[in-house]
Amino acid sequence: MTRKFDVIAIGTGSASSAVAARCGEAGWQVAIVDSRPFGGTCALRGCDPKKVLVGAAESVDWIRRMKGKGIQAEKLQIDWPELMRFKRSFTEPVPKRREDGFAKAGVAAFHGTARFAAQTTVEVGEETLVGRYVVIATGQVPAELEIPGAEHLTTSDQFLELEELPRRILFIGGGYIAFEFAHVAARVGSQITVLHRGPRPLALFDPDLVDQLVERSRELGIDVHLGTEAIGIEKSSAQLTVRAVASGKTGMFQTDMVVHAAGRVPEINDLNLDAAGIEWENRGVRVNEFLQSVSSPAVYAAGDAAASGGSPLAPVASYEGLIVAANLLKGNHQKPNYLGIPSVVFTVPPLAAVGLSERGAREQNLKFRIKNEMTSTWYSSRRVAETYSGYKVLVEEGTDRILGAHILGSEAGEVINLFALAIRSGMRATDLKHMLFAYPTCGSNMTRML
Repeated sequence: MTRKFDVIAIGTGSASSAVAARCGEAGWQVAIVDSRPFGGTCALRGCDPKKVLVGAAESVDWIRRMKGKGIQAEKLQIDWPELMRFKRSFTEPVPKRREDGFAKAGVAAFHGTARFAAQTTVEVGEETLVGRYVVIATGQVPAELEIPGAEHLTTSDQFLELEELPRRILFIGGGYIAFEFAHVAARVGSQITVLHRGPRPLALFDPDLVDQLVERSRELGIDVHLGTEAIGIEKSSAQLTVRAVASGKTGMFQTDMVVHAAGRVPEINDLNLDAAGIEWENRGVRVNEFLQSVSSPAVYAAGDAAASGGSPLAPVASYEGLIVAANLLKGNHQKPNYLGIPSVVFTVPPLAAVGLSERGAREQNLKFRIKNEMTSTWYSSRRVAETYSGYKVLVEEGTDRILGAHILGSEAGEVINLFALAIRSGMRATDLKHMLFAYPTCGSNMTRML
């Protein structure tokens, strides 16, 4: 059966939902397709459920840090099955709620794998959908880890559905997934190992603060191995064994579970893009400054599926979805602005960044001053017994522009939003330094950071 639409959106995450909502409101006939439960990565398999688990880890860690400072914490523990039931109270309603929302908005929803048959023709099972436009916003999946025994890996999606946590967990990779899940699982009581093949994990964050976070992780009992590349996984009846190479020597790590945390890639391989003449690369569909395919004008891409200048973050996907919708409805006239988009690693304590790194600013030959300090002695850290905290802020000489901000510590994720606002709106460091903040709050620390 063939059905015609103004726009076909592939995926039901942040970007596609934004496109469907705006185009539907404008009276367009919209179809939306997904092979997974409706809702996308952030709501079902990423940010939201992960932060529920992190919240429990933060609570437990805070109370344990306060032991001997007025808090008795001897019997404190995380009940993992109960925590997972709480997590599911957020995720389980999403698919139906999202599908009901599409139906109410008049958006035709299709369950199944989408494959291009022509430039704007998409096949979903027995259905053939023909659109004036197609928007690709399929998100990301774990990258193929081409080592023997890769079939024994547990994905991040699967980790978020575990009924019980194994006693020993090993993470391959040293990015967001590894450190965030490791910090949660360690506080549940699991023995954690992280293998990262590079010299420093969390490469997009300030190296000095990353070093502090690694030190905190090790203090927590997380066994972090840098410069260590996993080359194989073997399974026996009792355990898994990971073979890894470090400094030319092969070592063995025994564990009960191996979690894939070695990166994610756009989920576009099954779309049959070549049949539609849609150019793509490892980062996603190749797009121009309007998020329009460079080879197929009737096709747009947004979020993690687009090889744009944006970071793989849910707010960026939503933002790009709104831009795509505006360009579909009124012709190409809006371009994304990626200035001042913050990012947070939700470890305990969290690590946050916005704007340029010190290295990035030097590569642009900018003249700037740096203010940085470890802040464990500050009131905001001492009050919660946080011994690992610090910041680094870059301010351009002459213009007084804030080029970048990097924060480790309690509520870093909230304070970084204030720096993001300042960078995106063009506020000067002097403007912020003269702000009167509510006190005592972590936000009020900004005046000391500039």
